[in-house]
Amino acid sequence: MPSLDGVLETALYVDDMDRARVFFEGVMGLEPFNADHRFTAYDAGANTVLLLFLQGETLETVVLPKEMGTIPPHNGRGRVHLAFAIAADELATWERQLDDHGVAIEGRTHWPRGGKSLYFRDPDGHLIELATPGVWPNY
Repeated sequence: MPSLDGVLETALYVDDMDRARVFFEGVMGLEPFNADHRFTAYDAGANTVLLLFLQGETLETVVLPKEMGTIPPHNGRGRVHLAFAIAADELATWERQLDDHGVAIEGRTHWPRGGKSLYFRDPDGHLIELATPGVWPNY
C-alpha cells in the first residue's frame, strides 16, 4: 500500500472574500501567499495550506496557462469544521486574541488525553477549533 504524508490542503467556501480575509488575516494572523478574486491561499503551518474559495467560483474546470493542466470543479456548502493545532502554552493567548476581536468562544473541551480545544465561528459560520496536543493519539 502506498503511504500518505499528511493532509496538504483544506478548503473553506466563503460568501464574501474580503470579509473572510479580514478574519483569517486579522484575527487568525495568517499570511496569504497567493490570491485573486476567487481564492486565497494561506500557510496554515506544518506544511499545510488553508484555501478560501469564493462560493460559486469553482463550479467550472480551470484551465491553467502554458499547458500546466486543469483543476476539476469542486464546491462545498454549509458550515464545516476545521481545527488548527496550537501549543498548549498558547491557549490563553488565543483566548485573549479572540476576545480582543469580539469573537465569541462557543465551546471548550478538555480531552481525556490532556488536550484542550476552543471552538468559535468564522464570518461564514464555519466552526473553527484551536486544539492543543493530547486531542488524538497522533496529536
